[in-house]
Amino acid sequence: MVARRDPAAACSYASRGDHTLLVLQGGGALGAYQAGVFEALSESGFAPDWVTGVSIGAVNAALIAGNPPGERVARLREFWDRVSSGMPLVAPATFDPLRQTLNLVSAGSALAFGVPGFFHPRIPPVVFAPQGSLAALSVYDAAPLRETLSELVRFDLINDKQTRFAVGTVDVRTGNSRYFDNYRPADMPIRVEHVMASGALPPGFAPVEIDGAYYWDGGLVSNSPLWHVMDDSPNLEALILQVDLFSARGEMPQNLDQAMERAKDIQYSSKTRFNTTRTQQIETERAALRRVLDRLPGALRDDPDVRLLTRATKGHKVSVVHLINRRFDHSTQAKDYEFSRATVRALWDAGRDAVHRSIASPQWHHACATRHGVQTYDLAR
Repeated sequence: MVARRDPAAACSYASRGDHTLLVLQGGGALGAYQAGVFEALSESGFAPDWVTGVSIGAVNAALIAGNPPGERVARLREFWDRVSSGMPLVAPATFDPLRQTLNLVSAGSALAFGVPGFFHPRIPPVVFAPQGSLAALSVYDAAPLRETLSELVRFDLINDKQTRFAVGTVDVRTGNSRYFDNYRPADMPIRVEHVMASGALPPGFAPVEIDGAYYWDGGLVSNSPLWHVMDDSPNLEALILQVDLFSARGEMPQNLDQAMERAKDIQYSSKTRFNTTRTQQIETERAALRRVLDRLPGALRDDPDVRLLTRATKGHKVSVVHLINRRFDHSTQAKDYEFSRATVRALWDAGRDAVHRSIASPQWHHACATRHGVQTYDLAR
């Protein structure tokens, strides 16, 4: 495991366990919310020693782990300024029909012309690509993202393991989830292809070849990396800051566009709810098993099966603080590919605000005090 880091001003290290993790969900343009979260966390003294992400979460994770601490926010801002430069108009801050119309125009522009520094339509179009070629498998070419990541991310820092880093993908042929982790020798070295693969959502983007296998966006299996963290470290003691871009809870939709948006929120947030609930259930069962083992006669304590079960009961000491992007009044079902400057700024500010409200919550000190099992908090709601 990674070494301990210095205490953060808002949450003393002694109370929050061995590690501070940043877990970043996928969600396209909504990823600007995660950048705002990280900026506010950095200002509060947090320096995560493990960052893991899926899709746009993998991109943000690479910008964090692949830069020195003092340059991380600047690199995040450079990335998000670049991808929002195609629609630089700043719409009214309050909701009105003009704002929603501009959002739809921005999303339509991304579909038709691509996003600067991220992707552009294939030339010639995909319908003219030879069958069986990678060009025949996607509408867009992500070569601009490769150039952007190569410019803004220092992969030598990721491979130096100063910060643990993992990104989620899915094997196209087997359908199995796979995380590439810089703390696993078999996955080294981490390259730009690993981050590209984590964000290769079909049919927008083609799978990415890594060592003879082809990988798509890990969000096809699970849009949250939380289960990877829990499975990889069965005895983890940590404060986990999980930044979700889709909210499981929402209002009853009032029209078709809202229905499509709500369905997208449920689809991409459901695995987060499942992972958290399942982890809590496992920890409850471990605690019950510990109590049963404590009641066994002393003569059985050295039995090999009892020793095996005793090791399995150690479990986690984890607090999961959810920072969840809530929909704006002017949101549409196209919000995950709406890259206007106005929306990116609003998402960034919303992420910052969620951190400030979480730290100001009376329950914050409970989240910092990790205990046996898994406790979850949504302090910014």
